[in-house]
Amino acid sequence: MSSMTPELKFTTFEEIDEIYSTLNKTFRSGKTRPIAFRKAQILQLVTLCRTTLNVSRKPLPLTLEDLRKNCILHSSLELNPTISDCRIAYDRVDKWARTEKAPFNIKFAAFRPVIRKEPKGVVLSICPFNYPAWLALGPSYVPFGAIAAGNCVVLKPSESTPYKRSHRRTHSKVYDNDVVRVVLGGVPETTKLMEYQWGHVLYTGNGRVGRLIGIAAAKTLSPISLELGGKSPVVIDAKCDFKIAARRIMWGKCVNAGQTCIAPDYVLVPRSSEDAFIKASKMRTHDEFYPSGAVNTPDISHLINTVHFHRLKNLLDNTSGTIAFGGQTDESRKFIAPTVVKGVKDGDSLMSDEIFGPILPIMPVDDVDAAIAYINAHDHPLALYCFSSDAAFKNKVFDNTQSGSAIANDVLLQGGIDGLPFGGIGPSGSGYNHRNFSFDMFTHLRGSLDSPGWIDNILGGRFPPYTSGKLASLNRFGATLPPRPRISANGHAFKELIERGRSTKWLFLCKSSSGQH
Repeated sequence: MSSMTPELKFTTFEEIDEIYSTLNKTFRSGKTRPIAFRKAQILQLVTLCRTTLNVSRKPLPLTLEDLRKNCILHSSLELNPTISDCRIAYDRVDKWARTEKAPFNIKFAAFRPVIRKEPKGVVLSICPFNYPAWLALGPSYVPFGAIAAGNCVVLKPSESTPYKRSHRRTHSKVYDNDVVRVVLGGVPETTKLMEYQWGHVLYTGNGRVGRLIGIAAAKTLSPISLELGGKSPVVIDAKCDFKIAARRIMWGKCVNAGQTCIAPDYVLVPRSSEDAFIKASKMRTHDEFYPSGAVNTPDISHLINTVHFHRLKNLLDNTSGTIAFGGQTDESRKFIAPTVVKGVKDGDSLMSDEIFGPILPIMPVDDVDAAIAYINAHDHPLALYCFSSDAAFKNKVFDNTQSGSAIANDVLLQGGIDGLPFGGIGPSGSGYNHRNFSFDMFTHLRGSLDSPGWIDNILGGRFPPYTSGKLASLNRFGATLPPRPRISANGHAFKELIERGRSTKWLFLCKSSSGQH
């Protein structure tokens, strides 16, 4: 018997047609609507994750082979969040899906207006490669929110995703095959999928592909959410604790080899503090993380493939900055050591696009105003980090910038905090994900009311023939306005307008105008 890995077969177009047809039939049958069915699907996933975590205590084989991911990271960043998210969904889906009463209004209470929480139908999730176990098992990208919302799901993992062969096997063990299906492939298969109309499309990846997905979704009028990442900056206050800041920033940059959409992408530090921050990053962080050196430690993940390795090495080879430490590369292992580059300027190769790797550019700036100006001159990032103990400093940074999230004195943790939405703004994405926000993404809020027969005694004025009396009766349902403000919409005080009105010229114009009528 051959020990060779079986050849991966992409999903054929005929199979994609069958999948789309089957899932639509399932959804129309109403099978996924009962809360009990949804909870059963979620519980299946929790059980599989718990078994994987307790029994194996090791990453799935191809996670180790392709990403060299540490077992602790695998558990803490993928399996445990999956279990936590699914447990929250299991406990709260009844509340999330409950029909809500509209805000009370005495004028419309008789209509008994409500908001029904209904599934959108068959939805599509196009996933990245960077957290493969999370992708295969499902809390954010299958996504579990779509299951909790009562939808049928097609999952399209990235063609770069490790162990994508196991996606089908995993989902067949966890989910009903008539509810969740996996499509394997590259650009042709994704293009085929985008020819269909979907209840919702969630794409997670880079902005270049995101634009293409958005254009394709527009052709079928399929609603879409985008999680696109971007260059997430870190703003450093010269008065902050550099040891704490460097430790947390370097961890966020190095975990999963920097292949995280909300990883800190570059640091904006006061010019006078650049060397002190780099010293803290090297001596008090890097050397503590990797006491035997970064090249051979088992605690650093590797890059997903040689394409990404060469992309990052090219950025590093062409930078005009100076490598402060790190810089070692090994193509055979798809490995780049954690690297800090100082003296980076706008227009540098490292500032051209999201790095998505363990390379951290340090850009010195004159002050916080210069840092804010630089951030605002570029695309809104998925995350913005600020390290400072000064509330005024943090507020200045956050109040004068835009980003998907605004995080003070830590990195990455916003992705796991219960109750916080996860999503970008503008070029870094649209829509919100994670837990109840994921449920909401895949839920249609269907307005509903039940009008009683006697209401025509009150709203009879809506029927012709129309008279002044009917108009007066309908006006009772109109809104009343608050007192006129002292400040006009353009910021001028009405008092100033009144004073101008007392001038002879103003009175002359008013009289002339009234005379024309």
